[in-house]
Amino acid sequence: MTATPFATTPPATKQHTVVDSPYGPLTLVATDGVLSALYMTDQRHRPPEETFGLPDPDPFGEVIRQLGEYFAGDRTAFDLPLNLAGTPFQRSVWEELLKIPYGETRTYGELAEELGKPGASRAVGLANGKNPVGIIVPCHRVIGASGSLTGYGGGLDRKQRLLAFESGGTGEGSVQVLF
Repeated sequence: MTATPFATTPPATKQHTVVDSPYGPLTLVATDGVLSALYMTDQRHRPPEETFGLPDPDPFGEVIRQLGEYFAGDRTAFDLPLNLAGTPFQRSVWEELLKIPYGETRTYGELAEELGKPGASRAVGLANGKNPVGIIVPCHRVIGASGSLTGYGGGLDRKQRLLAFESGGTGEGSVQVLF
């Protein structure tokens, strides 16, 4: 009897680049030429840099252009292909995040309700925290039931600043930060 070789899938090609932003450097990662991650410095759940692939700005022209428009106040939604790796539940949460309009927020409980899982607000929070493409998939727009900032992989200061930027104000006194 001869062994039949297993079909193999070629490994994904990854590239990355780093761009400046008003919130510090952003590391963009593409998998097979499609944006798969946007990481901030000191971000929770940021994988080791050696997993980002080779430095190459080529796959990121449109991402960089749209981010520039967003930070200039000229873009309120992104129109980019995304290659998001996660569990089916995480992906469903991330799809709901994309529905939150610019300048608005939702609570973890409201997202759980939208998903048809009203008791899953903590699970929604965990999935939100694992979002690999911050800003573009707007996990910063999710707040606690009382309106407080309860966590953000990029840091509560950045979350507060992003929400203030999107609301057109300074954010002073508009959102309570819990530590």
